[in-house]
Amino acid sequence: MARRALKLASLAAATSGIYLYGNKFLDPNDFGVVRVGRAIATTAVITYDYLTSLRSVPYGSEEYDFLKSQVHLRSAERLRELCCANRGTFIKVGQHLGALDYLLPEEYTRTLKVLHSQAPQSTRQEIEQVIREDLGKELLKLSQRCVETAEAEQSQMLLIEESQEILMNSLPGPQIKELFVSFEDTPLGAASLAQVHKAVLQDGRTVAVKIQHPKVQAQSSKDILLMEVLLLVVKQIFPDFEFMWLVEEAKKNLPLELDFLNEGRNAEKVAHMLKNFDFLKVPRIYWELSTRRVLLMEFMEGGQVNDRAYMERNGINVNEISRNLGKLYSEMIFVNGFVHCDPHPGNVLVKKCPASGKAHIILLDHGLYQVLSESFRMDYCRLWQALIKADMKRVQKYSRRLGAGDLYPLFACMLTARSWESVNRGIDRSPVSASEDVEIRSNAAAYLPQITQLLNNVPRQMLLLLKTNDLLRGIESALHTRASASSFLNMSRCCIRAVSTYQRSKSHSLCRKAQISLAEALSLWQINLYELFLWLKGSRMGSWVIALLSRMHHSTY
Repeated sequence: MARRALKLASLAAATSGIYLYGNKFLDPNDFGVVRVGRAIATTAVITYDYLTSLRSVPYGSEEYDFLKSQVHLRSAERLRELCCANRGTFIKVGQHLGALDYLLPEEYTRTLKVLHSQAPQSTRQEIEQVIREDLGKELLKLSQRCVETAEAEQSQMLLIEESQEILMNSLPGPQIKELFVSFEDTPLGAASLAQVHKAVLQDGRTVAVKIQHPKVQAQSSKDILLMEVLLLVVKQIFPDFEFMWLVEEAKKNLPLELDFLNEGRNAEKVAHMLKNFDFLKVPRIYWELSTRRVLLMEFMEGGQVNDRAYMERNGINVNEISRNLGKLYSEMIFVNGFVHCDPHPGNVLVKKCPASGKAHIILLDHGLYQVLSESFRMDYCRLWQALIKADMKRVQKYSRRLGAGDLYPLFACMLTARSWESVNRGIDRSPVSASEDVEIRSNAAAYLPQITQLLNNVPRQMLLLLKTNDLLRGIESALHTRASASSFLNMSRCCIRAVSTYQRSKSHSLCRKAQISLAEALSLWQINLYELFLWLKGSRMGSWVIALLSRMHHSTY
């Protein structure tokens, strides 16, 4: 009897499995046990690999370093496979890790970078479901508001009531063809949380429609809890493993990124904040058809900001783009304290305006912003001023104030992605050499325990800034404009303005305010003079002037 029951249970399980596998509307990833089991298994395998592969090899030997690199690579590949399989939050966290070029071992960052181009795509049926659920409700609310506020003739009122009745009868919501004249099935881009489609509204406006993957909202909180538990377990085995900051950041930021209305507000805020930069373009938001899971924006296109070949083909000055991008971020970080923290190349486009011939920077994806407190922003400003001037006493002072403690030399290297020798000499004195870049990346692996300790100790505001710094450096490296003198000059200008504004706000004496303003003007004038000198030095006319002065100098002796 028991044997017969076991056979029946096995047959039922097999039949259910075949049904689930063959049913295209059911995804094994929807089942929590599958996602949890996969994450636990991957974590266990990675942990076992680290425990056993390096056990019998002398620490610090060449063989140890070689084997450690191999374990890093295998573990990174397993982590990438887990992220691709579990999708959603896992891909988002994997992308974050892949962006930390100078903070994590190269095997991890190189392997996880591909997650930016391997994000899953939702099916047409899934995105239609999200549009019906969200926009159907919004259109019904819009219709009700029209009924309540319309001051029209009876015929117009009847027309509105008829429209409302049609909408109510067609709930859960309108079809894509009812909202758009055309809607491209293939997304312009797919990310970890959403995908974007090009469409044309009934009134002829071309728009970009950002639609959230339907299952992300429900799975995100469970995924973060799972990551937290697994990281706590790993920390018990490897006490130096300090990655809880990653979970804390995901807990704080993911709910904000999943609210597209918050993204729309961020876009409008940054567009207003940086309105003086005529080269910056931020897509306009169409609020009447936007919800927490669907965002309609003005359609804008261009080449990715790291595509040097695209810029050269279209007559766009690469150095100008790099300089303007630096201006934007210096203004956001040092002056305003409101920072777009996801400037990977897919979110920053460039395009030459046919009418004016000017190159525009198009800033997309405004879900992830960091708001900096005034005290943090001032300490960060002064630290960068000290780094640019190679003032080691102030570097130590402000690094300690930002939580670095005795690890301030490592902190300075992490911020600048330069060697300690270059930091002492002055980071604006010489460009980054290939050997120095290799040294920094090697040190990321060698000092991983200290780096993770630092990331746990610094203010949470610093974490997204470090990620942003690394993404911007990646763009500069691709454009071959990294560590140019102009980028440091722009940073210096913004730091001087920010500190002077802060000092004026704290001063109650008109005389003191005038002194601060005079010192600010003098410092900015010195920077402008130095910039003019650099321009003359690099220009043909400047070379002639320098050669003439040199001849005059020699002729006097």
